[in-house]
Amino acid sequence: MDAVDKSRILYVSDQCLVVNKIAGEAVEGAKEGMADLPALLAEQYGTVKKGRGKAFQPTAVHRLDVPVSGCTLFARTPKALSLLTGAFAEERAEKYYWAIIENPREDIPETGELIHWIGIDRKQNKSIAYNEKKQGRKEGILRYRIKGGGKNYLFMEIELVTGRHHQIRAQLAALGLYIKGDLKYGARRSEKGGGIRLHARSLYFPEPANNGDIVHVSALPPKRDKLWRDFERGGLPEEGEA
Repeated sequence: MDAVDKSRILYVSDQCLVVNKIAGEAVEGAKEGMADLPALLAEQYGTVKKGRGKAFQPTAVHRLDVPVSGCTLFARTPKALSLLTGAFAEERAEKYYWAIIENPREDIPETGELIHWIGIDRKQNKSIAYNEKKQGRKEGILRYRIKGGGKNYLFMEIELVTGRHHQIRAQLAALGLYIKGDLKYGARRSEKGGGIRLHARSLYFPEPANNGDIVHVSALPPKRDKLWRDFERGGLPEEGEA
């Protein structure tokens, strides 16, 4: 089992750690052939006992989808898991993402707030964003800003206010906005090498080990290419490129 490169560890304390996840890694329930990120972290950072000799493995507090990359927070103790889960549920943590979107057919506002009611199709492991409230659906809120773009793509910064299953992917798809590579939610073609162009750029969260002082971590995409570098420049091409 390959170790997690230390350059991807963004923050670590006795209570929690943050890793820059690579698309394809699973933060829970890894299937055969997937990289099991909690198991990898347990090998490197150990486990703690939680009574009767049972070991506590690093556990994801917010769960990035397998094809998504970026900042992923893991609790290292049961106490930290409880405190951090509560902070996310009470919206005392902040989550920001980068998304590369296939250019839509119609213009959209430069900034906006999306509010939907998220339902889950368990058979397809897919979320659907509805405009109407209904039993079994949970409110989903995000705010976005268009940072730039090019001939084929828009570059979008997203603040994820709530945290629902596949929320960003479903809410954008409801507006006809498709994340590059995300076939499940309407993208035209897959990404070479797998994954989708959605990256958890930064996190703000209270540190359980330090009286709840706010920790801020951020990370660039683990596999930076020309398209991600163009994103960083707001859509401007690299010098010498058209």
